[in-house]
Amino acid sequence: MGVGPPDAVWVGIDVGTQGVRALAVTAAGEVAGRGAAPLTGRRDGARHEQTPADWWTAVAAAARTALADVPPAAVRGAAVCSTSGTVLLTDPDGEPLTEGLMYDDGRAPEQARAAQEAGEALWDRLGLRIQPSWALAKVLWLAREHPADLPRARVAHQADLVVARLTGGPAATDSSHALKTGYDLQAEAWPREVHERLGLPASLFPEVVRPGTAVGEVTAEAAAATGLPAGTPVVAGMTDGCASQLGSGALRVGRWNSVLGTTLVHKGVTAAPVRDPAGVMYSHRAPDGAWLPGGASSVGAGVLTAGAADPADLPRLDELAARHEPSGALAYPLVSRGERFPFLAPEAEGFLLGTPSGEGDRHAALLQGVAFTERLALAYVRQLGATVEGPITFTGGAARSAYWCRLRADVLGREARVPEHADAALGMAVLAAYGTRGDASLADVAESMVRVRAVVEPRPGRMERFTEPFHRLLDELERRGWLPSEVAAYAREHG
Repeated sequence: MGVGPPDAVWVGIDVGTQGVRALAVTAAGEVAGRGAAPLTGRRDGARHEQTPADWWTAVAAAARTALADVPPAAVRGAAVCSTSGTVLLTDPDGEPLTEGLMYDDGRAPEQARAAQEAGEALWDRLGLRIQPSWALAKVLWLAREHPADLPRARVAHQADLVVARLTGGPAATDSSHALKTGYDLQAEAWPREVHERLGLPASLFPEVVRPGTAVGEVTAEAAAATGLPAGTPVVAGMTDGCASQLGSGALRVGRWNSVLGTTLVHKGVTAAPVRDPAGVMYSHRAPDGAWLPGGASSVGAGVLTAGAADPADLPRLDELAARHEPSGALAYPLVSRGERFPFLAPEAEGFLLGTPSGEGDRHAALLQGVAFTERLALAYVRQLGATVEGPITFTGGAARSAYWCRLRADVLGREARVPEHADAALGMAVLAAYGTRGDASLADVAESMVRVRAVVEPRPGRMERFTEPFHRLLDELERRGWLPSEVAAYAREHG
């Protein structure tokens, strides 16, 4: 179904780690314009910072390029996403007081412990555990480093800085970015008692609204910089991970998106929040009030190119791997030490059991190992009470491999859909359309704007062919003490 005039476009802006992407997208999912601009940061051990002014410079450049051939009258709205957990302090007018502490800045382990202890009961109820990379820990770190600024300071997430530039001053933040700053998504309120225990004043924290809520309009000054027409509505965005889920089009209850890039991320839609006692999954709140549970594994396509002389050789290896179904070897292809989902095992290391018969068999073992992890992940979310219905959506760089998509559909025994364009900037264009139209559901808007490039049906009998090695992997993960026995047992019966 269509969700808007055929000549209308919505602009999605994705502020990432290495650059900014902007897309202008029509109601039918046609990309009317795209732009990009690079970003650089400073890394030194656990430190990772970027200069907030650079975010705006890059946003302006990317947006101008994306809108170069778009008639100004066609632009109906814009939304911005950014990296989850990236935070800074600004003054009351939205001017930066500090550098931006990036999503993976690791200087706040002490503050994470303090925040966890101060809100232990709340975090347990919400199924959260405060990590050093979370924004709340970094806010405590910034408060310690800049005590003189605290009385007039305001917390801002990466996207908030951009929205303030677009609209002419500080605006409400969105609940998606606020989650890792400790926002209670169930009560839809800041946990003031926890903040008081931590010595953080209420004035530090901005107003919060749901994603898709109008928070302002593009000013004349911002219009001159970005090419977005003055008066264009700006709606509250989401984190980049949630934006990518919107960009996948998988937004009906029971639908799941499997994002396979360097690592593997699963995100789904549920009617109620999924509470995970192990803490390996947590839920964002969707713009329409549904819940977006997700988890990130450390297995992924990163193992394929690690040490490889020529990544362009992967299509040839895919062709060889098709001759080994299943592989004579068994792999758990962790990209780095430690596993986060579908089980928590900081000591876990990747392994390869058995001796592959050649390079094709070894490649097959790695591809199948990732697919087995996907199968375990879907079993785990069902064990937690989440529904898994309809096709699964494949996005991420690995979705470019037609063979791997087919293999994954076979291992899962599920139809898979591969979008034509699936990225965070597209997700923000979807959110901008949803937030400015008001006459269509989020799922309807997404399904109209997200074009499906391929539908992959599982081949008859293939899921059963892979069940025996899948069970062997469960046995090995359980034997090593990484996978809880109850999870393994459920996956054997229901996976």
